[in-house]
Amino acid sequence: MGLIGDLSIQISEMLVVLLLAPLLTGFIRKAKARLLRRRGPPVLQPYLDLVKLVRKEAVVAESASWLFRVAPYIIFAATWVAAALVPTFATGLLFSWSADLIAITALLGSARFFLALAGMDVGTSFGGLGSSREMMFATLAEPALIMIVFTLALIAGSTQLSTVAEFMLSPVVGLRVSLALALIALVIVAIAENARIPVDNPSTHLELTMVHEAMVLEYSGRHLAMIELSSQLKLLLYISLIACVFAPWGLAPVAAGFSAHVIGAAAYVGKLAGAGLLLALFETTVAKMRIFRVPDFIGVALMLGLLATLLRFMSRGL
Repeated sequence: MGLIGDLSIQISEMLVVLLLAPLLTGFIRKAKARLLRRRGPPVLQPYLDLVKLVRKEAVVAESASWLFRVAPYIIFAATWVAAALVPTFATGLLFSWSADLIAITALLGSARFFLALAGMDVGTSFGGLGSSREMMFATLAEPALIMIVFTLALIAGSTQLSTVAEFMLSPVVGLRVSLALALIALVIVAIAENARIPVDNPSTHLELTMVHEAMVLEYSGRHLAMIELSSQLKLLLYISLIACVFAPWGLAPVAAGFSAHVIGAAAYVGKLAGAGLLLALFETTVAKMRIFRVPDFIGVALMLGLLATLLRFMSRGL
């Protein structure tokens, strides 16, 4: 019964992140519309969009290879696994041994790699433009994420997320400058990786500035549904990662009862709602920057992550 219970909790966490990802996107859109004094689309609109796309026929270009057809499923699988590995409402789950920051970084890098290949596969100018921009931003975002991982590993003594969350809940942590720098750097990386304002505007298709949308212009039907669901999962992944590492309050400990898991799930939903409101407020108050300013923006995250790592090396108290 113990194994069955642990497996059921692990499966429920995988289903929770899959079901809440479109809801988070719809909530952010609704919050942005309300802040702009508009009615906005319904909160459940992303679910309806996904169902509509699945019912439509997938139109594939004649020049597309097998990679163009397979890439959406690979991207979705890698992103879903990475999102499911992040502890959401409980720690020490059945697959917690694989919930490693380095493994999650590798899964996200693999998804980005196949997305860029799919954008260039058909041979359109927009696809190649978006893929080249995505790789240019990745050369700064991935090292910044690695520096954040190094900082957390040096402070918590492990890269396993359950261990990091338990350490962050202990009174040993205290106030650390390196953690503050790592948090700011992770927020910048999350904004850049999810193509949010000021890096990119997910609600428009401007040819001269779009990054993510340029790589998926040739997709339609169920393939586009997989891509859209993957991007929604990626947004939820980064918010869950920030909540797990820097706000792990409410996580159910190992071998906790049913009530502790319910409290953890309620706390997780509250964290998602709070992060969604903050993101909506940020995007309504900040304008999109020029495309050539984006490397400077992501470079700030790289410098903050490097500075956090150096501070940890220089002083254990920082």
